Amino acid sequence: MNHYETVFILNPVLSDVQIEETVKKFEDFLIKNDAKMVSKENWGLKKLAYPIQHKKSGFYHLFEFAVPGEVIAPYEQEFRRDERIMRFLTVKLDKHAIEWAEKRRTRQKAKA
Repeated sequence: MNHYETVFILNPVLSDVQIEETVKKFEDFLIKNDAKMVSKENWGLKKLAYPIQHKKSGFYHLFEFAVPGEVIAPYEQEFRRDERIMRFLTVKLDKHAIEWAEKRRTRQKAKA
């Protein structure tokens, strides 16, 4: 099992219900494929550095999970098929990135 992190940007014109449905869809896809969800974060509506699909903002979400490598290709295919997703990036985490992500999560919990 490899550790991965996916950040994706949802279209800003979506309702709260549509956003929840989309996030749940991708989370369910991972769980169905035996992924272990490490962390799920909603970063909210943020301004984009440059326009994407003529939009200047988007809803950011982050998933951190452990899954076998062969699941990533169909997972990313689902992102490409969904018109509500403006951009996504999946990165395989090495041991240093995993440690950094844990530190970041503990810092955020301390702030909350």
